[in-house]
Amino acid sequence: MAITAAMVKELRESTGAGMMDAKKALTETNGDMEAAVDWLRTKGLAKAAKKSDRIAAEGLIGVAVGDGRGVAVELNSETDFVAKNADFQKLVRDITDIALQTGENVEILKATELNGKKVEEVLTDAIARIGENMTLRRMHVLEGETIVSYVHNAAAEGMGKIGVLVALNGPKDKAQEIGKQIAMHIAATSPASLSEADLDPALVEREKSVLTEQARESGKPEAVIEKMILGRMAKFFEEVTLLGQKFVINPDVTVAQAAKEAGVEVTGYARVAVGEGIEKKEEDFAAEVAKTLGGN
Repeated sequence: MAITAAMVKELRESTGAGMMDAKKALTETNGDMEAAVDWLRTKGLAKAAKKSDRIAAEGLIGVAVGDGRGVAVELNSETDFVAKNADFQKLVRDITDIALQTGENVEILKATELNGKKVEEVLTDAIARIGENMTLRRMHVLEGETIVSYVHNAAAEGMGKIGVLVALNGPKDKAQEIGKQIAMHIAATSPASLSEADLDPALVEREKSVLTEQARESGKPEAVIEKMILGRMAKFFEEVTLLGQKFVINPDVTVAQAAKEAGVEVTGYARVAVGEGIEKKEEDFAAEVAKTLGGN
């Protein structure tokens, strides 16, 4: 029986198996879809489908830098145990290296070849082998004259729970030195944007609305209220923008002032933390252990 692309696609979607594995299963079973599913199950290649609805909110951020370009890639797993697994860490390193060379966004990265297979197929194979759901969730690219990276809570070289990239213009040696300090600052403070001009207008409007209502509750004249709002908004911008924040290394100056004193300019940054924005399921430890031992 002729094996069509549509048949391969259907089998892949129902089992989570890789394209070549799905095609081989159909070939071995003469196009019998149910038999092909069983064939994949006996080979341990259909496990990924069983894991796909699980929440993967742990994992690692991989960072890599080269030639004025830096990338930060988030690969999620279900548990922190797997994030400490050597196989998982190698996968993070391999995918991050590929991202640095060819990646533009996460969808292109998934379709890029790694060791003869697409990255998403390599990931599917790893899910079947390791036994947990995994998600290649995000990728951030930063470009500039000098790119400096920093990893917080490092699990291995170039990967950890928080990955930071900083782009700077200016003398390379100065940029490297102050850039590392600024990257550590970003990891600690998680600024909302580079500068006031880059802030989300909706965030600014919401904050201004709250501060306005607070000021009006004081009962002071409108002219005084306007000055109060201006002062409080200036404080807000100082707290949430990278360049306006007090530098954690030297709180007497802002990050912008520290960069200027070093003879460089910060032109961009990225901060990526594992699992941010993912709603995690709350389970007690006993239930988690029982679930793991049960193999579900």
